Amino acid sequence: MNGNVIQQLKHLHPATVSEYKDKNGPAVWILLIPTTTILMNQFLKKNISEQQLLDLTPVHSRFQSIYLCSAMVLPEYRGKGIAKRLTLEAIESIQKEHDIDSLFVWPFSKEGSGLAEGLSKETGLKLFKRELSV
Repeated sequence: MNGNVIQQLKHLHPATVSEYKDKNGPAVWILLIPTTTILMNQFLKKNISEQQLLDLTPVHSRFQSIYLCSAMVLPEYRGKGIAKRLTLEAIESIQKEHDIDSLFVWPFSKEGSGLAEGLSKETGLKLFKRELSV
């Protein structure tokens, strides 16, 4: 993840990038991509990649869905609810400007899948998953 990608995300919405810091520095990072339902479906069907999802998402558009792109948590901060809290705050911020009706994820871990399911339950938003290729 480089500075250009972070700027590209922030152009979509300021809440796309979140982090939690303590006295030692960053400990939790969250990345979200708000996008359209059409692009979400193309991604879920494996017709486009993550990079294409970001590149094809139009700036200053109306978004209906949020891709739960990444949650990175240092081991000593796991299980404390920080990632969930940061993500809920980001979703709520995006919802203030967009009619979000769904979340989607491409889970690579049991923890990531659990976080996505918990977020769906708490927000009441439908959750869609892209399956891992074998």
